[in-house]
Amino acid sequence: MIDLRSDTLTRPTEAMRAAMANAEVGDDVYGEDPTVARLEERVAAMFGHEAALFVPTGSMGNVLAVRSLVAPGQEVLCESRAHIARAELGAHGAYSGITMRTWIDPRGQVDLPTIRSLFAPDMGPFFVPTAAISVENTHNFAGGAVLPIGDLRDLREFATGVGARIHLDGARIWNAHVATGTPFEEYGAIADVLSVCLSKGLGAPVGSVLVGSSAAVAEARVWRKRMGGGMRQVGILAAAGLHALDHHVERLADDHAHARLLAEACGVDPASVDTNIVVVDRSDAADFVAAARAEGVAVATVGPTAVRMVTHLDVSRDDADKAAAVLARL
Repeated sequence: MIDLRSDTLTRPTEAMRAAMANAEVGDDVYGEDPTVARLEERVAAMFGHEAALFVPTGSMGNVLAVRSLVAPGQEVLCESRAHIARAELGAHGAYSGITMRTWIDPRGQVDLPTIRSLFAPDMGPFFVPTAAISVENTHNFAGGAVLPIGDLRDLREFATGVGARIHLDGARIWNAHVATGTPFEEYGAIADVLSVCLSKGLGAPVGSVLVGSSAAVAEARVWRKRMGGGMRQVGILAAAGLHALDHHVERLADDHAHARLLAEACGVDPASVDTNIVVVDRSDAADFVAAARAEGVAVATVGPTAVRMVTHLDVSRDDADKAAAVLARL
């Protein structure tokens, strides 16, 4: 089976397993795991922030990040298909007591005029104030679309002017960096707090990193424990993240090339595919997925009329060629 359902399906390479096996560990709840500390310091420095926190999942990273900016009863603005709004099971409302309003963009982009119109200042005990704006780069359900750094800088300028803060869901920020050449520090500069994922394109078995100020990370560390996310000798997993940063970032360009190959096979303009995700409109989405699986290619529905395929570390060029032939025939 050539599995294109998600880039979360990757398995650790032998070299990554060796790094995990040899990791120096300690109790991370006590702040004594040296490998976790190295990972946190490295990722914070990459994005130009003071501190970072290793967390087990991207969803937890986003919940902790957003709640560091938005108090109960306040709101965050985001695009309508943002992961925080669509794919985290309402966790932000359930755990943090916040609300969301959204703008709609077919490519998940920053629509600054609409964001301006949505923004609600604190007008006393009558309306919900906007505390933060969240953006996702790359945007998962918009087909791995990249948000241009110029648009993000414009958003940063607007947010600063109105006193709002910015959350960046950077689960696939590595793909955006490789696709555009934009330095990580420039992405970090637009966000007050961000979350980046190690277990998608980078191929680590688990883990994300929340990045922000020392105060935000200290608060998030308390809430991580409160939510059941305190971990002990987790340097074994942090070592996988460090290995991924050393070896699996630049190779994402291969995934992007493979995704364009699949897009062309499905009648999608390859130029519209920014990174490693292809979304195909199909009125028979469920039947298409079943037919592909019967021929050895696993893809997934992400809506009643949308099929998604994602290239990753475990999909070789030969796999991509074989999958493209099947998908084109279907």
